[in-house]
Amino acid sequence: MNLAAAVNENLAHTSNVLIYSSMAVYLLAFFANMAEWIFGSRSKVGRTAAALTGKAETQAAAAPAVTVQKKEGGTAVMERPKVVTRAAAGARDVPDGPGAAAGDVQGDLYGRIAISLTALAFIIEFGGVLTRALSVERAPWGNMYEFSITFSTVAVAIYLVLLALKKNVRWLGLPLVITVLLDLGLATTVLYTSSDQLVPALHSYWLYIHVSTAIFCGAVFYVGAVGTILYLFKDSYENKLASGGTPGKFATSVMERLPASQSLDKFSYRVNAAVFPLWTFTIIAGAIWAGDAWGRYWGWDPKETWSFITWVAYAAYLHARATAGWKGRKAAYLALIAFGCWIFNYYGVNIFVTGKHSYAGV
Repeated sequence: MNLAAAVNENLAHTSNVLIYSSMAVYLLAFFANMAEWIFGSRSKVGRTAAALTGKAETQAAAAPAVTVQKKEGGTAVMERPKVVTRAAAGARDVPDGPGAAAGDVQGDLYGRIAISLTALAFIIEFGGVLTRALSVERAPWGNMYEFSITFSTVAVAIYLVLLALKKNVRWLGLPLVITVLLDLGLATTVLYTSSDQLVPALHSYWLYIHVSTAIFCGAVFYVGAVGTILYLFKDSYENKLASGGTPGKFATSVMERLPASQSLDKFSYRVNAAVFPLWTFTIIAGAIWAGDAWGRYWGWDPKETWSFITWVAYAAYLHARATAGWKGRKAAYLALIAFGCWIFNYYGVNIFVTGKHSYAGV
């Protein structure tokens, strides 16, 4: 074994160690997120419940007025403002819940620990992806294992960036960490492939353009899908309250921590709409790469077909959002169907279907 091969083998081993280490830290982040949801945010949950059920006196008691000391002596009382997320015309106005975030000191502590652990796990996982790239001397996107570890890294990066931009997305932390653990567990057990060189068709600078945008689009579509699923649950919860029903204690403790259904709906729509042009570019870039590699731009290969089906599904969703009568739950179902197409395009086509894009490595 020459020196270069030995170095690459050591880098591959280091990459595996880092990926497994990141999984351990993500697991700690999962427990911290669970602690935040269980023990935190009680005071804000009470205010949200009061607003949803119309118990104004309970809300007033949960959010006391602020007493201000005047310079000339005496005091003045200032009422605490009511923060409301405005829905569409004719829809109910429901205040955003606190997310999992900071209803009290204890909850805030657990939340900060969860975010810190998630950031640490991200750094470790990014190191694993980087050393994998160094071990194969190329972009680490040549098979499903490499795609999966990069995908989860990008998804966490999006979450951390949204937090850095002061967006109310701490509610995303728990489902994100669970998904990352599942993704990495599947990658390291079922999809793992030893470091190797690319098949000849993939030796192109288009690998960096086409596959990187596909990974980023998938991570953003995932974030939008989580928001859509939570929107459906929160909308059902709000409808039950509006009709005079009484949800169970567990449903109440979870749902009242989330943003209002209208906020979740808008979040998912904006995320999907923002990344859709990039997904369009991804398909175009893949067609150009196919022309260079195989002498034709489009051949209805299974991967190409399902990429196009995914594009059509998301286009239908965005069109439905702009069409009267197809907002809310109907459009949400379309969004989930579209994300389901993306999932099948990744797992189903790569594993179970044979074509020119059969680079799963499993």
